[in-house]
Amino acid sequence: MELLTIGAFARASRLSPKALRLYDELELLRPARVDPDTGYRYYAVEQLGQARLVAWLRRLGMPLARIRAVCALDAAGAAREIRAYWARVEAETAARRDLAAFLVDQLTDQSRRDHAIMLELRHCAQSDRGLVRPANQDTVYAGRRLLAVADGFGPAGAPASSAAVRALRYLDEAEELPADGVLTVLEDAVRSAGAAVCEAAGGTNEAGTTLTALLWTGAKLALVHIGDCRGYLLRDGELCRITQDHRVEPESLLLLKALAGGADPVPDVRLQEVREGDRYLLCSDGLTEAVPEARIRQALGASPAPGEAVAALITAANEAGGPDNVSCVVADVVATAA
Repeated sequence: MELLTIGAFARASRLSPKALRLYDELELLRPARVDPDTGYRYYAVEQLGQARLVAWLRRLGMPLARIRAVCALDAAGAAREIRAYWARVEAETAARRDLAAFLVDQLTDQSRRDHAIMLELRHCAQSDRGLVRPANQDTVYAGRRLLAVADGFGPAGAPASSAAVRALRYLDEAEELPADGVLTVLEDAVRSAGAAVCEAAGGTNEAGTTLTALLWTGAKLALVHIGDCRGYLLRDGELCRITQDHRVEPESLLLLKALAGGADPVPDVRLQEVREGDRYLLCSDGLTEAVPEARIRQALGASPAPGEAVAALITAANEAGGPDNVSCVVADVVATAA
């Protein structure tokens, strides 16, 4: 076995000797041999592949604990883990990008509108048991300001989803919401929802719920999302997903995030710029697992009113076998005279 000094190995792997010593202490990349007298580290040429992988993952910004998990996997498993990590980074980057754009908009005073034209939401919400499940564990809500879909799971899934939505409903009665602080308001509301879900589930992690909601400020929509319900925007005939599934893998049903077990929830939050004519869809995975996005876009685009769109989507899910509860909220952004 050919051995390299720590200096030679550092140059070959593009990791500094300081980084190599740190990774040794963390048991992330152990040397092949340590001189018992001098403590000098030696590395095998065969370790260069793992060292370079560590270097690349650090350049991606991956935390050391997650790098350790990736290095323990085979090539296919490592690729899946990296793909899932990067999807999460992209979602978080998009949320920060939208927040930055909002702050620039506020600070440069570009957000003032013609007050002769006001925007409002017109919406419809419906939930259906589907054709297979013995009960409906979804909860939907559509009010003056708040739109929400929650998909419960486990033995107390229905009480959990109901508790989560109920914890947010006070936002619907708010007289006014600060546009610059609405994301903080939503995060606080989700923490309260997490506590309510924990109580409804009896303090265990055997039951819980996902949650996706939009909160209307009068000028913008604030999105909060945790789990694998989805939000979509139909604008000018193009359908765009505005949420990222919190799943272990894209095709997996195992959740990375949900409201369950008393853990402090860390939802995705973002501000969504609205335009007259926008159509928004919030839905449980009972729709998206059964109906392709092309069919969802067609149903949203072909239905003049939100109620017709909701009915068409639920019908499409049941025609595809109705394997799960399916819930939809469709909301249109329309102009109204001041």
